[in-house]
Amino acid sequence: MNHRVLALALTAALASLVAQGAGAQGLRPSGASSSSGKTGLSSSPSSLTARPAAVPSVTLAAPSDSTAPRSADFIVAVVNSEPVTNYEVRSRLARAEAQIAKQGGAMPPRDALAREVLERIILEKVQLQQARESGIKVDDYAVSQAEQGVARQNDMTVDELYVRLAREGVGKDRFREELRNQLLQQRLREREVEARVKVSDLDVDQFLREEQKGTDVAAMEINLGHVLVLVPESATPAQVAERQARAQRAADKVRAGEDFAAVAREFSDAPEGQRAGGLLGLRPADRYPELFVNSTLGLPVGSIVGPVRSPAGFHVLKVVERVTAGLPSTVVQNHARHILLRTGPQLSESAAAARLADYRRRVLAGQADFATLAREQSQDGSAKEGGDLGWANPGRYVPEFEQALDALKPGDISEPVVSRFGVHLIQLLERREAKLTQREQRDMARNVVREKKLDEAYATWAQELRGRAYVEYREPPQ
Repeated sequence: MNHRVLALALTAALASLVAQGAGAQGLRPSGASSSSGKTGLSSSPSSLTARPAAVPSVTLAAPSDSTAPRSADFIVAVVNSEPVTNYEVRSRLARAEAQIAKQGGAMPPRDALAREVLERIILEKVQLQQARESGIKVDDYAVSQAEQGVARQNDMTVDELYVRLAREGVGKDRFREELRNQLLQQRLREREVEARVKVSDLDVDQFLREEQKGTDVAAMEINLGHVLVLVPESATPAQVAERQARAQRAADKVRAGEDFAAVAREFSDAPEGQRAGGLLGLRPADRYPELFVNSTLGLPVGSIVGPVRSPAGFHVLKVVERVTAGLPSTVVQNHARHILLRTGPQLSESAAAARLADYRRRVLAGQADFATLAREQSQDGSAKEGGDLGWANPGRYVPEFEQALDALKPGDISEPVVSRFGVHLIQLLERREAKLTQREQRDMARNVVREKKLDEAYATWAQELRGRAYVEYREPPQ
């Protein structure tokens, strides 16, 4: 299984910051930052691209052996003098394997997955060390906000969340510490990566041309049928030939018109072969292995590909469905206003949230006017307008703000919301469906391009950060 496949598996399995695309989907690595001179909610389209939300997208894993006694624990690596233990790797590996199995994916070789898990832990430690050295901190209020977001995403209360986690051997303190670390990494990325990304008019033009051709992977969703014939890691040439012949028979049968689901049930070693007739489901193309996307790109629906080889074995693929997500001609717009309190040494996030919660209570009780409070207290440029932000298209605001706004009904006031700019109190005034102008559609295309560039910039930055770190690998004790 290649690095891309492993990365895809671990992205889901580790419930980490690795991310994909934007908009209120959870903590993932690519972030906007306040280091580029922006203050408050900017009106510049490039700075209002939807960013990964400050609510970790956590899928609760099945119970694993991570609660086993720490027998035979030892140091497997040292990262700038900070150890990585065998227990850490084994715990994370168990969670990764449980999640991959739960999602029905093909399980990569355990040694390869363990190596990838170790590298992920090393990168996380490097980023956390850099964040702390840079003076980045995460207030308890931000952790609690993330905690509530995780509970909502799993359709449960916070209390129910911790009952579930306890069954899986994860205590409250440990889980909150993981959330805090994720938020620290996100804030570091926001500060370090955002300023690296510039989107030119030529970039937007190229994106629009690719979209019209229907070959832009970032704007595509596909549903593939999949038959996997596994090849053992230590297979002999004869075994490889036998496995390839088996995959070829499967491909010949479906090309001859046999039902793909029946062929998958007969030949496939992947879990979805028995459970879902080989269907992997409609999903964004960038959530498929690169091999699958490149093998089927540009082929019409119904096409059969393969056998194609990966380190896992031989694959037969069928293009079941393809949807190219074009830019919308109409969108739902929000008209909102807000009060922003900036945080720093003189005002913590918790203190700012308490002050805004009092403002909310006073407004709801009829003891104060939202616009008047905004003019008097808000530290955003919109204060002179009573906090009024005007009509906004999707993707204009940072995701923490936008996620909270989307949950409101006209007239509602949010609880205090933490973003990289500070803490906000948001009121939704109106909501409407509107037709986009050509310029607005182009601005949305710019946002999509910016997202792609942020992902690329993050990968480069992370590689540079990892390259500067001192990492010593250690052999297990004999």
